[in-house]
Amino acid sequence: MSTLRVTAEVLTVHEHPNADALELAQVGLYRAVVAKGAYRTGEAAVYIPEQSVLPAGLIEELGLTGRLSGGNFDRVKAVRLRGELSQGIVCRPAELADVDLVRAAAEGTDFSERLGITKWVPPVPTAMDGDVESAPDLLPWVDIENIQRYPDIFTPGEPVVLTEKLHGSACLLTYVADEERVFVASKGFGAKSLALKEDARNLYWRAVRGHGVAEVAARVAGRLGARRVGVFGEVYGAGVQDLTYGADGRRDTLGYAAFDVSVEVGGVVRWLDAREVVELLGGELPLVPRVCEGPYDIARVLEAADGRETVSGRGLHLREGVVIRPAVERYSPVTGGRAVAKAVSPAYLTRKGGTEFE
Repeated sequence: MSTLRVTAEVLTVHEHPNADALELAQVGLYRAVVAKGAYRTGEAAVYIPEQSVLPAGLIEELGLTGRLSGGNFDRVKAVRLRGELSQGIVCRPAELADVDLVRAAAEGTDFSERLGITKWVPPVPTAMDGDVESAPDLLPWVDIENIQRYPDIFTPGEPVVLTEKLHGSACLLTYVADEERVFVASKGFGAKSLALKEDARNLYWRAVRGHGVAEVAARVAGRLGARRVGVFGEVYGAGVQDLTYGADGRRDTLGYAAFDVSVEVGGVVRWLDAREVVELLGGELPLVPRVCEGPYDIARVLEAADGRETVSGRGLHLREGVVIRPAVERYSPVTGGRAVAKAVSPAYLTRKGGTEFE
């Protein structure tokens, strides 16, 4: 899940191909449907991204009462309006009437707190919950930003690897070699340095034990001389999310696919390159499918994000999207951390009856 930032942005405005009274305001590579004439190219406005939860007053001010998603009709979600995908909300809230939005755009000011906008936190089903304990040694996961919001994370032609993004629940495992101890957490608990106590009923522990993830992590630690090894994977199947990929999680045949590894060697934590992940885990654990690799091309990335999934081998579902990584791990000044991004399928975003658990 990406971070929440509500920022001012300089817009590029396009015609709406199917509606005379509407236009498309572009932010990054996102486009939001707006009323015709409300904005002009080069002007600045506030952009509220998907998965934002808006306060009642702002919803009323924007004329969106009863039109947003969620049980309280307060969550921003991608929708199609007259055939065009609209992602996020472009607006000029009265609360910011005294703000120079062009300057705020240049400075990257975050208005989420001032506007009372928070990030939507998915519910946690019972099977994914459990008793927790403090786990300061747990290797953390990182938020992954959407490439359409930050298209400059990668440079054109840079060697990248695209893997399929699965719709399950992220499982964080850390093996601490000098204590021979295993910590397991969900993404939400891991962000708080909390680990789930082992429980045969818990979704993550069932997947870890069923696929031997801890044993593989211990072997990686031995090969690399690592004090800690973090193996990050997606747990999927019936009872996890609405896309099951043919796995029946209710009958102990949970699906699992590893997508990343981090290691601590000599007191330094690093992410393994895509090639190293395959070399160390290939044949040991199921891996997320590799979609393609080669020079970075945003059009190719967005095309790859669409289509059918390949995890089941039968194309049972639409594809959630792809994750983009450099062939060689590096720092990104755009994210202020690791260079990694996701591209999500429009069909996935607008599907009916979808679940979004943690």
